[in-house]
Amino acid sequence: MVSLDYLLGFLREDAPFGDVTSEAVVPEGINAKAVIIAKQEGVIAGVEEAKALFEHFGVKVEVRKHDGERVRKGDAILELEGDARSILLVERTALNVMGRMSGIATEVRRLVDKVRAVNPKVRVAGTRKTLLKQIDKRAILIGGGEPHRFSLSDAILIKDNHLVLVPLEEAIKRAKAFSVYKIVEVEVETLEDALKAAKAGADVVMLDNMTPEEIAGTIEALNSEGLRDRVKIEVSGGIIPENIEEYAALDVDVISLGYLTHSVRNFDVSLEIIGKL
Repeated sequence: MVSLDYLLGFLREDAPFGDVTSEAVVPEGINAKAVIIAKQEGVIAGVEEAKALFEHFGVKVEVRKHDGERVRKGDAILELEGDARSILLVERTALNVMGRMSGIATEVRRLVDKVRAVNPKVRVAGTRKTLLKQIDKRAILIGGGEPHRFSLSDAILIKDNHLVLVPLEEAIKRAKAFSVYKIVEVEVETLEDALKAAKAGADVVMLDNMTPEEIAGTIEALNSEGLRDRVKIEVSGGIIPENIEEYAALDVDVISLGYLTHSVRNFDVSLEIIGKL
């Protein structure tokens, strides 16, 4: 689960000086019963995060649908009982977290299903194209995808801007010498650089912004040189839901898409106060 302190940061931003509407309108000490409902079909995520937020403010939570479950429109996800002001204080933050995470998890599951129908060995991964890494990366995992790097500290990924400054073979040599524990991945855009990267000892070669035809040719060349089994092949760039199956049909290991987090379609969930207790 995402850390509670991280989640409370969202709430502090939403209510820096309290929920003035509820404090003005709702008398102190009123207890209420409420339910969070799915307003569409999909994969629910952020349940544990919402539960933690409500429980932090003393609200009793009963989980009806767990992270990773498919839900239908109208399904109850959480049932809540407790101080009415506390429920209303947490409401929007909890729904925002659940809505974003469920939107990501739903799309990840859809793409994972599409890819595995073509090639069961291929993994679908996110990228670092988000500022909300904790919730977005967890949502990708819930949806059945791979989070890729959580941060710049996790693995070595040599990109085009690094290679402007340091030649490819030297960059890989320096990276391998830097740490025996870190995976070394290299982003390349040509067949020639893919071969260089594999020969220089890269663990993962990312074929970036290459067409399916170019990728197929590159993999054929790696096979011819006896290098294919020495590296993982990741493909990225220009991949969207409409063409992902073309890439999945190739002999690749990972398909990564920034789309999963930078173009999130929010999942519709709502909280309804049922009445006073």
